[in-house]
Amino acid sequence: MGTTKTSADPDRATVRRVLEQAREDGITALAAPDAKRVCDAYGIPVPQEGLAGSPGEAVALAEEIGYPVVLKVVSPDILHKTEAGGVLVGLASAEQVASGYETIVRSARAYSASAEITGVQVQQMLSEGLEVLIGAVADPTFGPVVTFGIGGILVEVLRDATFRLAPVSRAEAEEMIGSIRAADLLRGVRGRPGVDRAALADLIQRVSELVSDFPEIAEVDLNPVLAGVDGAVAVDARFVVSSEKALDRPPRYEREAILSVMNRMMHPRAVAVIGASAETGKIGNSVMRNLIDGGYRGEIYPVNPKASEILGKRCYSDVSELPDGVDVAVFAIPAKFVAPTIAKLGDRGVPAAVLIPSGFAETGEVELQRELVETARKHGVRFIGPNIYGFYYTPEQLCATFCTPYDVKGSVALASQSGGIGMGILGFSRSANLGVSAIVGVGNKADIDEDDLLTFFEEDEATSCIALHMEDLKDGRAFVEVAKRVSRRKPIVVLKAGSTPAGSRAAASHTAALAGDDKMYDDILRQAGVVRARGLRELLEFARCLPMLPTPAGENVVIITGAGGSGVLLSDACHNNGLTLMSMPPDLDAAFRKFIPPFGAAGNPVDITGGEPPETYRNTIALALEDERIHSIVLGYWHTIITPPMVFAEVVSDVVGEFRARGVHKPVVASLAGDVEVEQASAHLFAQGIPAYPYTTETPVEVLAAKHRWARMANQL
Repeated sequence: MGTTKTSADPDRATVRRVLEQAREDGITALAAPDAKRVCDAYGIPVPQEGLAGSPGEAVALAEEIGYPVVLKVVSPDILHKTEAGGVLVGLASAEQVASGYETIVRSARAYSASAEITGVQVQQMLSEGLEVLIGAVADPTFGPVVTFGIGGILVEVLRDATFRLAPVSRAEAEEMIGSIRAADLLRGVRGRPGVDRAALADLIQRVSELVSDFPEIAEVDLNPVLAGVDGAVAVDARFVVSSEKALDRPPRYEREAILSVMNRMMHPRAVAVIGASAETGKIGNSVMRNLIDGGYRGEIYPVNPKASEILGKRCYSDVSELPDGVDVAVFAIPAKFVAPTIAKLGDRGVPAAVLIPSGFAETGEVELQRELVETARKHGVRFIGPNIYGFYYTPEQLCATFCTPYDVKGSVALASQSGGIGMGILGFSRSANLGVSAIVGVGNKADIDEDDLLTFFEEDEATSCIALHMEDLKDGRAFVEVAKRVSRRKPIVVLKAGSTPAGSRAAASHTAALAGDDKMYDDILRQAGVVRARGLRELLEFARCLPMLPTPAGENVVIITGAGGSGVLLSDACHNNGLTLMSMPPDLDAAFRKFIPPFGAAGNPVDITGGEPPETYRNTIALALEDERIHSIVLGYWHTIITPPMVFAEVVSDVVGEFRARGVHKPVVASLAGDVEVEQASAHLFAQGIPAYPYTTETPVEVLAAKHRWARMANQL
C-alpha cells in the first residue's frame, strides 16, 4: 500500500522520549509528527507524510510523496480536524495543494481563533479499503482496553465495536475481528473480496501492547484504518496522553491469604457480635437471634458494656476481653465507633469482620471510610461491607445477618451489592425452593469484594454456581483475572446494574466515546467467561438452572412440540439466544416420523401435534435422548385432555430419569402452555431437575442458552 515499514520489535525508548517531551510541554494530544513516531516505533503502518509550514513546503512534500494527497491541519488545540474544516482530500496538483494549505489555515482560524497551528500535514492519499477503527482507552475500572469496529465518520452512529482487556493474544485479536456485526464485510460479500484479517489482528495486538507498555496513554484512535486485501494502514492516528497520575488500585492479596481469611469467616469456630442487644427490634438482637435460632454450632460471644448476659450467652464488655478462637465479628454499632473497634479486634487476633453499619461513603462520609480501611489494613483485619445486611452460609448453618433467616441448603452462592436486591434474592430463593450455599451482602466493598468471594467459592465444595449482582467493580482487571480461572470450573452469572449507554459523554476520541457504552462491560465480562444476566429475575433463574442442567456435548438443539405455534416461538427464541437448531439428518427424520401422525411434521421442530397420547411424547423424547447427534432438547407442551399436564410431566420425568440411569445426561427444558394445571406440572419437572416454565416460550430457552454460553466459554463443548 506504499506505507512506512512495520517493525517486529517495538522501539519503547522512542515512545518514552515522545511522552516525556509531551508531559514536559504540557501537551495532552500528540501532534501529527509525534503520533507518526509512536506508530513507527510500534510497527503501525501509516501513509507517507510530512509536516509543512508554508504553501511552498506543502507543494514540495506533495511532489515527493506523489499525487493525490491529503492535507490536514496540525494543532494541539484541534482534535476533530474535519469539524474545523481542517481536512482536504484528493488534491492532485501543486496549485491545489498551495491553495488548500491556505484554505485549511483560514478555516482553522475561523474555527478557533486562539488555536495554535503547528502547520499542515501532507499525507499520501489511500483510496482503497474498508474503513475500520482500532483504538484503546485507559478505563478507570479495567485499565487499558483495546477496541475494534467499523470506522470512518459513522463510527459513533453505528457503534459497531468490540472491546477486550489489553494486551490481547493473537486468538483474542482474531476473535474481535469476527465478533462485530459487520464481520461478513471483512470476510467479503457479493463479489467484494475480503480484507487482510491477519494484518488487522496484527494491528490490534500492536495497539494493545503499546497501551499496556505505556498506561499514561489515555486514548488511542486509529480511525480510519483502511483495510485492504493485502494489508491495513492507519490513515489517521490520534494519541491522548493523561496529565493525571495513574489511579490507585486496591491492594491485591495472594490467593492463599484470601482463602485463609475467607475460610475462617465462613467456617468460624466462634462468632462475636459487637453491639449485641437484648432489646427486640435492635440490629444486635436480630443478629444474635439468627445465629442462635439458625442452628450455628460454634460459640457465640455477645459484646456490650451494659449487659452481663444476652439471650442466655455471657456478655463481654469489650473486644479485648473476648476468649481465644473468635474467627469473625459481626458489627452492629454506630459508624463512628467501627474503626477504633476494628483496631482492637486486630490486636486480639480476630482476622475477619462483617460490618453491617451504614454511615460511610454511601452517605458522603468518605473520610470515615478511608480511616476504616487504613485501620483494618494496619491491624490485619479483612472485612465485608460496610453498609450490608450480613451473610448466610448454609453448610455451617451460619446466619450472620439481621434479616430473615434462610436455611434451604443447595449449591448456589449469591452475592449482592444492594440490601434491597439481597432481600429479593432471599424471597425468590424461598418461593422457588432454591437451595443456596451462601447469600452475601458486599455493600460498599471497602475491602472484601467479588474477587475474594470468587476465590473462596472456587474451592468451596458446597458451591457449584456463583451469581453476583454488582453496581461497579473496584478493580475490573483483578476481577477478570479471577473470573477467568473460576469460570472454567463453575458458572459465574453477573447482573451488572447501570447498563444504559453514556451517550452524551464528552470524549476526545471516537474510541473514548464508544467506551462509554455498556458494551465494553459486556465484552470484557464475556472475555472473563461470565454469563451475563439482563435483569434480576434472569440472574436468579440462571442461578437456579445452570447447576441443574447437564453440560451439553455440542451445539445441536432439537425442539419437540405438541403445537406448531409454540414450535415457531421456541425456534425464534433459540435464534435470538444464539442456539443452533440442528439440521435434521434424513435417517433421524425418518425415525421421528415413525412416532408422529402423517399430518405432523418432522424436521426441526418436531411437531407431534396436540392430539397425541403420552406415548408419543415418550417415544420422541427417548429418540432424542438416545441419538448422540442431538445435544440439547427443548420441549413445547400444549394442554390437552388426551395428555394432561401432570401426565406430560410424569412421562418426561420418567423417560429422562431412565436415560440418566443409563449414563445419558443431556440438557432438557420445557415450555408449558395451558390452564393453571401447567403450573403444578412445571413444579414437578423442576423437582426432577428439568427446568420447566408455564406460559412462556422464552424463559426455558434463555436458561438453556445460558448453559450453552458458559459451556462455550469454559471450553466444555
